[in-house]
Amino acid sequence: MNPEDAIDLGREAIFTCLLIGSPVLVVGVVVGLLIGLFQALTQIQDQTISFVPKIIAMIAVLSLCLPWLVQRMMEYSEDLIANIPNVVMGG
Repeated sequence: MNPEDAIDLGREAIFTCLLIGSPVLVVGVVVGLLIGLFQALTQIQDQTISFVPKIIAMIAVLSLCLPWLVQRMMEYSEDLIANIPNVVMGG
C-alpha cells in the first residue's frame, strides 16, 4: 500500500463521516442557537429548556435521514471492500 492510497482512504473516510453526521449536527446547532436566543430574550436560564428540544429535533432529523444515511454507509462499505485487492496489490 502506497502512502497516497492510505491518504485517499483516510480522506474518503473523513468525508463520509462528515457527510453522515452533518444533518444531525446542523439541526442541533440551529435549534441550540434558537433556544439560546429565546433564553436571552426571556431571561430564562434553565439547562433543560435547551437540552430537551435539541434532543427531540436531532432524533426527528435522524429518523427522517436514516434511509439516506444507511445508503451512504452501504455505498462507502461496498466501495471499500471491493477495492481491497487493488489496494493490497498496489494496483
